[in-house]
Amino acid sequence: MEKRNLRKERVGVVTSNKMQKSIVVAEVKKVKHPMYGKFVLKTKKYVAHDEKNDCNIGDRVKIMETRPISRSKCWRLVEIIERAK
Repeated sequence: MEKRNLRKERVGVVTSNKMQKSIVVAEVKKVKHPMYGKFVLKTKKYVAHDEKNDCNIGDRVKIMETRPISRSKCWRLVEIIERAK
């Protein structure tokens, strides 16, 4: 039996859903500055595949790495953790 490698998962907030079957998810990390010790917010954006066009802006979602779906999409939506209020 073949064994697949573990896939990366990220949790972030949907910042855009204007595309068809695609969303933009922003992951925010707090990183400590190496010299000054202050915590800095780092934001990374991912374009993810949303098959059902289910997400809205502000939703907290979990995405998983997958094969390339288009030039910019290599992530897909796993679940919606929390809906926007």
